[in-house]
Amino acid sequence: MSKKVTVELDPAVFGLEPNVPVMHQVVNAQLAAKRAGTHSTKTRAEVRGGGAKPWKQKGTGRARAGSSRSPIWIGGGIAHGPKPRDYSERTNKKMKRLALRSALSDRAAESKVVVVDDWNFDAPSTKAAKSTLSELGVEGRILVVLGRDDDNAAKSFRNLPEAHVLVADQLNTYDVLLNDYVVFSQATLPSSAAPEASEPAASDEEASA
Repeated sequence: MSKKVTVELDPAVFGLEPNVPVMHQVVNAQLAAKRAGTHSTKTRAEVRGGGAKPWKQKGTGRARAGSSRSPIWIGGGIAHGPKPRDYSERTNKKMKRLALRSALSDRAAESKVVVVDDWNFDAPSTKAAKSTLSELGVEGRILVVLGRDDDNAAKSFRNLPEAHVLVADQLNTYDVLLNDYVVFSQATLPSSAAPEASEPAASDEEASA
């Protein structure tokens, strides 16, 4: 069973004054990049039909009209409607790194960063995962940060609705802020000496350690 341990958190990662504007910008960029941007409407040039002038220009008593596919006609094209676009925003590595460390510092300031010695799961067990979280004294939404080799732990936690499993090199600002507690093992605990991860920019590319 995994046990809670007391460690000294790196002040360069967990001891910063949270920079709220940078966190806001990085999270907005991450969420924006998740948007598919595949929405599309047809303009009057793309709507089928409307080739002939509906009626002659003068003499009918009606307003002049050149096409039945005009945006003011039922069945006509859409004026200024959405077209496919890329919503992603550019944020540099320093901003992503600062935002992630600010988020981790905020959780650490509230004593909501928990460290365990190791994930000792001999086999996948949701019951054991639930028992582990209960013994750690964490509640609410919980971000569990695992290593690439922690397959049994990943399979154990993934069925718990309150737990969100993330690999250490995918750690990002949005997921840290979204969860109440962040649980690391000693192997996945970030430090300023460790190599920086690449924060996933939205669809799992915006992370930094």
